[in-house]
Amino acid sequence: MHRHRPDPPESAHQLLITLGQLVDQALERIKFQRARVELAMALQRHMLPPGLPELPGLHFAARYTPSRDGLDVGGDWYDAFVMKDGSLAFAIGDVQGHDVEAIAFMGQVRTSLRAVAEATSDTREVLSRANDVLISMGCGLFATCCFLRFDPVSRDLTVSRAGHVPMVWATAGGESGVALDRGGPPLGIVPGERYPVTRRRLTEAGVLVLLTDGVVEGPGYPIEAGLDEVAKLVRAGFDADPEVLASAVVKVADLTGHRDDAAVLVVRYDGPPDSG
Repeated sequence: MHRHRPDPPESAHQLLITLGQLVDQALERIKFQRARVELAMALQRHMLPPGLPELPGLHFAARYTPSRDGLDVGGDWYDAFVMKDGSLAFAIGDVQGHDVEAIAFMGQVRTSLRAVAEATSDTREVLSRANDVLISMGCGLFATCCFLRFDPVSRDLTVSRAGHVPMVWATAGGESGVALDRGGPPLGIVPGERYPVTRRRLTEAGVLVLLTDGVVEGPGYPIEAGLDEVAKLVRAGFDADPEVLASAVVKVADLTGHRDDAAVLVVRYDGPPDSG
């Protein structure tokens, strides 16, 4: 009876060759992933507005920080532009997902909002029509959004929200809060949706802070706690340089342990021209 003799172990040379092949494969995967992330980040930067409007009595600042993961780039965005009737539109939003598709969809959302805003200045209509356009594209993604219009003549502010984090505000008179306005579902989900509108009048100097959930919510850190932290900063810095306030607000994300990207848009209003 012959016993089966096991195959001799591979030589050290063969093992080194195999190890080298595995290392080469790993490096190729790393290079591919790095290229994908760099492409996504470049696309993200291109999709965000290159600048913000400069209008008398209004001051803007924005911040965007990518995901801490380093491998995923999200679809958080902000925008501000002057509408045909001379009013100012500003918005912030967050697209589902963390990949190139999410960033591309973010670009579609921004483009749709701007295109619709060329035809109407009604914030309800802007969100409703943009929502239907996005659904008709059949992308299968959705986005939250907060869209505002400010009329510098009447000082009227209208707000419509599509499943997005509420804004935080404060005035020179000492009032402040989190604007828990009624809203509708995210864009891209329910066809024919009519979004609620909240109307206010800015009668004194103050500041509005729009943000995404990556700033105020994280693993084990509830969104209410994050909004409270932001509210404290806004109350204390309502008259600060918007750039300084935006930098302070986006750092709240460090408390949440977030892995999401984060965006902040600060709008400071000097008050009516006759307010002294």
